[in-house]
Amino acid sequence: MTAHPNISEQLPLAGYTTIGLGGPARFFMECSGMDDLREGIAFAGERRLPLLVLGGGSNIVVSDDGFPGVVLHQASRGIEFTLHGRRCGVRVAGGESWDDVVAACVQRNLGGLECLSGIPGTAGATPVQNVGAYGQEVAETITAVHALDLTTLRTVSFTARECEFGYRRSRFKGADAGKYIITGVDFDLPVTLHSTIRYAEIARAVESDSHTNAAEPSPPTLRQTRTTVLRLRATKGMLIDPNDPESRSVGSFFMNPVVSNDVFAAVQARWESNGNRTTIPSFASDEGVKIPAAWLVEHAGFPRGSRRGGVGVSSKHALALVNYNGSTHELLAFAEEIRSRVSSAFGLVLEMEPVIVGCPATKETNG
Repeated sequence: MTAHPNISEQLPLAGYTTIGLGGPARFFMECSGMDDLREGIAFAGERRLPLLVLGGGSNIVVSDDGFPGVVLHQASRGIEFTLHGRRCGVRVAGGESWDDVVAACVQRNLGGLECLSGIPGTAGATPVQNVGAYGQEVAETITAVHALDLTTLRTVSFTARECEFGYRRSRFKGADAGKYIITGVDFDLPVTLHSTIRYAEIARAVESDSHTNAAEPSPPTLRQTRTTVLRLRATKGMLIDPNDPESRSVGSFFMNPVVSNDVFAAVQARWESNGNRTTIPSFASDEGVKIPAAWLVEHAGFPRGSRRGGVGVSSKHALALVNYNGSTHELLAFAEEIRSRVSSAFGLVLEMEPVIVGCPATKETNG
């Protein structure tokens, strides 16, 4: 046993992930602040062990063998509000529950995050992959990201521009992956009662939920939008619920491919050359044409409810791969089967969204 009072050995990680998979961590440490993080980093460094920073475990798949190094569980808490005119600065600790942050902002009539309701994980994870849903992304409201440099153990801050945000990407997921622990995030939000809806599905659902059929309905309130988003996520198995076996997932397992117009035309031609007459759904984005990965998965031969042993495609949403008391080995084999079939059918390679953990030589961070 280690002599350190805050460090456990051989602690199973499955219970710290939303998908409920993964073997034990060699060492595990709860970190409620900067001093704990520095101490945990030093502990790993002294023993030359790989390091994993874990938050809410919502975007991570851990090997059945576990993690052979030191896991730092970020548990810092705190939300600060600073009003300036008709806007408000919000500083959030990295370990704060993301949905608690959204709820607190909606309660104070601060807009810009309400469509991100119900997304599991911590606030510190949101900048890493520029979390987004239903027409909103955190990149639109983040003003700064604060972090601890794993090499120097110094605190650093990045402006939104310096974060290099893109579709489900940032510098923390790209060139600087594993270099920093995000300890806090600053947002700037408007003071407002109403939402600006940019996503057709949400607009229809809010109208249905609020029973408004007027020719010119008033914009929905932040609370109405949050309630509707939570309901929609629940119907898709994307809302963590211990009573719903379909929610034992990492949410969206694959990213929506974004391609050029020419590539999309080639994908459509390939689809039609196989005797199909339907048009592949697509959406314009700043980076090209976005193709729904869920549609690709289903039309490559994996309808909702497909199973492989103890894992399968959710019966509620084709982008969610669910753990039905299976194993990480089964899950990743099934994911590769899906990727292979999508590649054969459409010439597109689906990118997995969660972080896959278990390689001894890897230093990783995740929310």
